[in-house]
Amino acid sequence: MSISGRLKGGTPRRERIRASPRFNGRTFVNTHGVLPGMKPGVARPTIRDFLCGGERRVPGGPLPLVDPVPVWSTPNSSGLRVTWLGHSTTLIEIDGIRVLTDPVWGERASPLKFAGPKRFHPPPAALASLPPLDVVIVSHDHYDHLDRPTIRALAKTRVPFITSLGVGAHLEQWGVSPDRITELDWWESTRVGSVTITAGPAQHFSGRGLKNRNTTLWSSFHLRGPKHSFFFGADTGLTEEYLEVAKRLGPFDVVALEIGAYHPAWGDIHMGPLNAIKAYGMLGSGVFLPIHWGTFNLAMHPWDEPAETVLQLAPAARFPLLMPRLGQPVEPLRELVVQPWWRAVVSKGAPEPVDVPEGKGDLEWLPD
Repeated sequence: MSISGRLKGGTPRRERIRASPRFNGRTFVNTHGVLPGMKPGVARPTIRDFLCGGERRVPGGPLPLVDPVPVWSTPNSSGLRVTWLGHSTTLIEIDGIRVLTDPVWGERASPLKFAGPKRFHPPPAALASLPPLDVVIVSHDHYDHLDRPTIRALAKTRVPFITSLGVGAHLEQWGVSPDRITELDWWESTRVGSVTITAGPAQHFSGRGLKNRNTTLWSSFHLRGPKHSFFFGADTGLTEEYLEVAKRLGPFDVVALEIGAYHPAWGDIHMGPLNAIKAYGMLGSGVFLPIHWGTFNLAMHPWDEPAETVLQLAPAARFPLLMPRLGQPVEPLRELVVQPWWRAVVSKGAPEPVDVPEGKGDLEWLPD
């Protein structure tokens, strides 16, 4: 993929990329030099592991879905409502605007139509049934976050896009006009209505093929309205940069953090449930909404293990938890919904309970 092209406002994309503190002259890099899949002393998963390893990696039956459309047509009385639609796709209604994150309506998180990770469930709502959107956020260019069929459909609308530096080239290629695209480097902001949207740090990587690894940036995103604050963590490993995020962008009403698709070898670029809880401790505020699970088989762990782990650790870690069903709109400042709905679809081999050491009510005991 070329990194040429032009950003909104006429600034050359290539020049902005070269000027980024995160660009080393050839590719984007993580702040602490972390490389994907390179955790020292930990064996990487093999192709055989992906194809044959692990148990209960897919649900044993259909997942319970909620039709959110009737609720979307009703007023949002608290000013903050969120609907988790699967994986990292959320509809956030905040202080008068609607924000759709990492929209994936495609059947597979893959470059191929006939192979690759397939959805566990249909989208809870059709793309055409979404309420009018004010903006779409795309955190980075991996297939489970940037879905070409979905972008092509949204390109036919008038909705603007906010994304990480360089990713706009994909959007333009799939039909989104350049004047609808705003690319951000970390700590840069733009406004949509009364809400300021800021790109923040993440510890991850990018690329949709062997030849374009890390040619575009990856980011978290923060939404700050007159009354409410929402942090969308997207894809990341555990990083001390979350302390800076809390300092510069907090406090938060909701923090959406990835808990699924993890492996010991990916410990620096994906968090998993234990490190997600540590990350929440660094952020220091807000209701914890787990994302990046329950839709695709992207790792070797049981499909429901991330959710079960978070649910079992929540009492000891003492954080407010939001775990709605897929498609269930929730106003987290009015009610906390914690429903272990995944237990109803586990066919066999229930997850092992998490052993919390006696008397440990903080995060210090969680293993590295």
